[in-house]
Amino acid sequence: MASGGFGSKNARNTGTPNSSSQSSNHSNAQHELDPTILIGCANLLDEIDKRMLVVLRDGRTLIGILRSVDQFANLILHQAVERIHVGNCYGDIPRGVFLVRGDNVVLLGEIDKEKEESSNLKCVAVDTILAAQREEQEEKTIKELKRSEALKQRGMSYLHDSGINDEMY
Repeated sequence: MASGGFGSKNARNTGTPNSSSQSSNHSNAQHELDPTILIGCANLLDEIDKRMLVVLRDGRTLIGILRSVDQFANLILHQAVERIHVGNCYGDIPRGVFLVRGDNVVLLGEIDKEKEESSNLKCVAVDTILAAQREEQEEKTIKELKRSEALKQRGMSYLHDSGINDEMY
């Protein structure tokens, strides 16, 4: 078997220019000049200074102006708010400048101002949305406990969202 580069069959670089090395050099130059060609990871540089929505691994939703991004997808959001949704209502808690580690980002996208204004969601006060969120969480906890009890009666165990198994204690 002839030696050659990975994925090449009988390929050797003799030092003389040929069409394949010229196209390779042209391709590399094109990548350096054109920031829309993605190499290795998503290119977020075009999204700088745009209003972005970020969903985190813990379920929180942040909205802010993207000011900086690095190779690890760490984000700096300016004028950030934490948006809490309950039903068709939402409330925004001001957070200021927010640093988000890239490994905590689940979803990132630009917000369309026109669609946001024309949505059927109603903005309510922070206290109101926090109370509604607390009630929703309590209802969810009661439902989880009932599910756990029903499964326990059938001889099965169930892990709650808290990660505590009934049979552990």
